[in-house]
Amino acid sequence: MHSATLADPARPSVADFHRVNRGGGLFSESVSQWLGAVFALVAQRLGLRPTALTIANLVLGLAASVTVVALADEVAAGTVPAWVVGLAALVGWQVAYSLDCADGQLARVTKTGSAAGARVDVLCDVAAQIALVAALSATAVAQRPATPTWLVALFAGTWMVNLVTSVMQSGPNAASMVTSTSLPVRLVKLVRDYGAVIFVAGLVLAFAPALTFWVIVAFTVVNGGFLLASIAFSARASLR
Repeated sequence: MHSATLADPARPSVADFHRVNRGGGLFSESVSQWLGAVFALVAQRLGLRPTALTIANLVLGLAASVTVVALADEVAAGTVPAWVVGLAALVGWQVAYSLDCADGQLARVTKTGSAAGARVDVLCDVAAQIALVAALSATAVAQRPATPTWLVALFAGTWMVNLVTSVMQSGPNAASMVTSTSLPVRLVKLVRDYGAVIFVAGLVLAFAPALTFWVIVAFTVVNGGFLLASIAFSARASLR
């Protein structure tokens, strides 16, 4: 997204903040980035720095994931309702991600970004996603104790492909394997849209936690396949 001149730099609107968002996919741009714009507006009015939103994202994301991990066995045993834990996680993860969207918007509109702030943002994203992977893995193992250890490890490793490629896309050497922005392509790309992914994960935890095993299988295949395709794409480009 490209920034535009603000009508009133001292009083930017929600639309002004959303205009400078960095995308993320169809779901993220339609839901998470808009909610992030609201958070950014509130933060600007309160005089908060972008890093305050980054830390809030981390705290909320970790709290949601730790709750899922702590109650995974109780949910599997039926002593704690799955829908309570799942919906709490869904809301927590979505709000946390929207705060993650908001910190960048706030930094760009108010011109308060910094290299240190960008590093904190990436590090907090890593921490939050590690916790999310732990939450999904704990649920899968609690629901299906025979879940292979190697699958959990492979799921955790391939999950980070999304974060690594996102960081790589922000540099001067960024390139996309699929440049089309047509609706069918954007719908297919929802499998790698973080906002959509955590929405689906929360729904599964709430209403069908036994399917979490298959969720981690699916994302291991998707992310692993994307990694291999990215290696092939980059290798081909480097040999031209």
